[in-house]
Amino acid sequence: MTFYFKSLLLLCTFFSVVSCKSQTGIPAASAENQSIVNDTTFVNIKDYSPDFVYDMKYATSDNFLKAKVYDCAECFLRLKTVKAIIKANAVFMKKGYKIKFFDCYRPLDIQKKMWQIVSNPSYVADPAKGSIHNRGGAVDITLVDSTGKELDMGTPFDHFGIEASHNYDQLSKEVKKNRKLLKKVMTQNGFNSFDSEWWHYNLKSALTDKVSNTKWKCD
Repeated sequence: MTFYFKSLLLLCTFFSVVSCKSQTGIPAASAENQSIVNDTTFVNIKDYSPDFVYDMKYATSDNFLKAKVYDCAECFLRLKTVKAIIKANAVFMKKGYKIKFFDCYRPLDIQKKMWQIVSNPSYVADPAKGSIHNRGGAVDITLVDSTGKELDMGTPFDHFGIEASHNYDQLSKEVKKNRKLLKKVMTQNGFNSFDSEWWHYNLKSALTDKVSNTKWKCD
């Protein structure tokens, strides 16, 4: 009888753990579980480095949608993207700068919500196709100096005019230098730039990853 109740207790404990994991969606990284997390697992970058600054625009209404579409301001990415951007940030830090995030991984449900607000592929990727943001391989970023001040990039984040393009030449020397620095370090660390948006970078090795709707739990 004792063996029966012990077995039943173990079985209940197992199903309780499985249930919790399924609700959370993305396990928090720790020293114990990092060794079993693979490169395509979604992780919170805060669990891997304290050396970033955040202004997660879509967790506020301070964006071109004029609407909050994320429940909370967290930056999740696939682990391989995290590794690559930590390397890039280490280069920037040696120069006195840090990466500031505006957007990271975007679940497909959020993409659909954005598409409902602005159904224009010039501004929002069609969720029927998905974007690299939905694959966990895209980041929207800028650089800040040692005081936390953003470097002048010529336009605000999510400016959809020609002035935001990498090919636009009517910019000050300072802006050109800042954009060049951002692009040089990011491309040297495995990312591609996006021609029309100085802030958007895609991890090359993530381009063929599957679109995901994995979500995280807000505290």
